[in-house]
Amino acid sequence: MDLVDQLRAFVATAQSGSFTAAAGQLGMSNRLTSKYVAELETRLGVRLFQRTTRKVGLTPAGSDLLARAPALLDDLDDILADVAEGSRGLSGVLRISAPVTFGEIYVTDMLARFAIANPEVTIDLRLNDRFADLAAEGIDLAFRMGGFDMASLKVRRLGRFRSLTVASPDYVARAGRPASPDDLSRHNCIVDTNRRAPRRWVFRRDGQDIQANVTGRFNVNSASAAVGLARRGLGIACVPRFALRDDLATGRLVTLLDGYEGESGSLAAVYLEGRALPRKVRAAIDFAAEDIRKTDLL
Repeated sequence: MDLVDQLRAFVATAQSGSFTAAAGQLGMSNRLTSKYVAELETRLGVRLFQRTTRKVGLTPAGSDLLARAPALLDDLDDILADVAEGSRGLSGVLRISAPVTFGEIYVTDMLARFAIANPEVTIDLRLNDRFADLAAEGIDLAFRMGGFDMASLKVRRLGRFRSLTVASPDYVARAGRPASPDDLSRHNCIVDTNRRAPRRWVFRRDGQDIQANVTGRFNVNSASAAVGLARRGLGIACVPRFALRDDLATGRLVTLLDGYEGESGSLAAVYLEGRALPRKVRAAIDFAAEDIRKTDLL
């Protein structure tokens, strides 16, 4: 008898608590489900369930198998789907998480280009500045920025983003241009509360870190909002370069403190560890890596 069918019958029975419920999930008879489980027990030489007249309960051996069998079956499904996709192109749903500003400025357009090249792929993009729980939320791929916990995640580094300190020409004409980070304490700074230390901006010069404590009238939780306020001459913003779009080229904003290097951080694509990577997810990561390089985003 097919080992895969036996494992599927075991997992369905263990998760539902009865042969009847498992049979309904699998679309087979109660008798065949019970037969598959019995044959698996014979194959392994151990009892997997303690059976009563009303329900079944896992033995220690059954608990051990349940801890590993679902992932094994999922990996097998992914492998078979990859082989099938290989002959007809990518297909299916791709669930992606990204930070709001980065998602709106870059990820949305990148996925549009990816979707044009792969018309059978459906995109489910979820923008949120909190870190999504990939396993609990069924996320295939997440873009992460800055420092993050890599436990249980595999990471593909896509590059490093850097921050620039900017203001409008009107603001500079009114308030002057800071000559050093220390001067920021005398300026109206736009505080992005999404930063790890929102009111402490860190710069680097000659191998040394220089910290500036900043205050201002506006506290926002979006780099895009900070850029918009800076355009209106309402203060100095310190934002990732990608959030500026064409503001520097058009002169709407100018850079400040050019002799000091702003904060930087990693941009990465992350996915769950311990699973075979589906072909469509691998293709999306490769596409993003090349697309970021070509667009000079960072």
